[in-house]
Amino acid sequence: MEGKKAYLAVTLIQTLYAGMFLVSKAAFNDGMNTFIFVFYRQTAATVFLLPITLFLHRKNAPRLSFLIFCKIFMLALCGITLSLDVNGIALVYTSPTLAAATTNCLPVIIFFFAVLLRVEVLRWRTRAGMAKVGGILICLGGAAMLALYKGPHWTLPQLYHYHNSRHHDQTHVASGNSWIKGCILMLTSNALWALWIVLQAGVLKSYPSKLHFTTLNCLLSSIQSFVIAIAAERDFNQWKLGWNRNLIAVAYCGIVVTGVTYYLQAWVVEKKGPVFLAMSTPLAFVLTVFCSTFLLGDVISLGSIIGGILLIGGLYSVLWGKSREQQKMTEVANCALPVQECGKECTESSLKETSATESTQPPFLV
Repeated sequence: MEGKKAYLAVTLIQTLYAGMFLVSKAAFNDGMNTFIFVFYRQTAATVFLLPITLFLHRKNAPRLSFLIFCKIFMLALCGITLSLDVNGIALVYTSPTLAAATTNCLPVIIFFFAVLLRVEVLRWRTRAGMAKVGGILICLGGAAMLALYKGPHWTLPQLYHYHNSRHHDQTHVASGNSWIKGCILMLTSNALWALWIVLQAGVLKSYPSKLHFTTLNCLLSSIQSFVIAIAAERDFNQWKLGWNRNLIAVAYCGIVVTGVTYYLQAWVVEKKGPVFLAMSTPLAFVLTVFCSTFLLGDVISLGSIIGGILLIGGLYSVLWGKSREQQKMTEVANCALPVQECGKECTESSLKETSATESTQPPFLV
């Protein structure tokens, strides 16, 4: 029964993420400013999380020093504010399908930054190491395919029609430099998000409350995104929110995505581990392709499909390599017992090597 709940949970998580790409694109197609959207989204998340945080952990909040506050401020600026702003611009130039496809390379980018910052060790000569390197190369090929090759494209009948033909035209695949620019911005957004995930591991050691950390990130990113939005858009009419799709998109991304998926992801990681959660990432790509085609009238290009498949292949290659390393660590840990008990022969050097690898492993989050 527990296994079925985990599968249902990851399916719901990826469905919610697919919905995030779709409603964001719909809001931008309706003319909503991307910077204002990010500000409203983060404000909604803050309003949702702040009362919960104060109610549950008001008395046992960890001490927040000035140094830790500065670190969290920079993390929020890099991994949330700038990442979401860049992602919004990229989504205007491209499509929800591309956004969902590039999300599959997030664990690969996380691994790359972890190696670059010497948080994780890469052993080139092992099968696991070669799988990781191969996964990175495959993801690079997929990203190049998404940006540089379109090929044949198809448009399926859509169930939802925009009232403004100008916004409807934006749902089609962009051409030339606009599409390449959007791809580069989308990958940049994912790189900023991956860097935020890698660097937050060190901050959480000094500030261990994940709920406080998340709420503070949302609060600071709300302030940061407001400064950027007010500098980019001075027309007050653009800031108005009516009872329309824009309000639904803001509430959905701010409350449902930030609140519900955060809890569900934490539950899945606790029950099944982070690799299980990462393995479900391609589901969001499949759902987004289907829904964006029928609901938004997006064009399906052969390059997008092949690029998405390559990104998924690279993701699974890296995950296989990481799973293989974890399996080896478990085996060697068992061999730390007396030889008579485990029935295996282990050298002292291999035990030290594995212990060092285990101590440098970052949290593999998605």
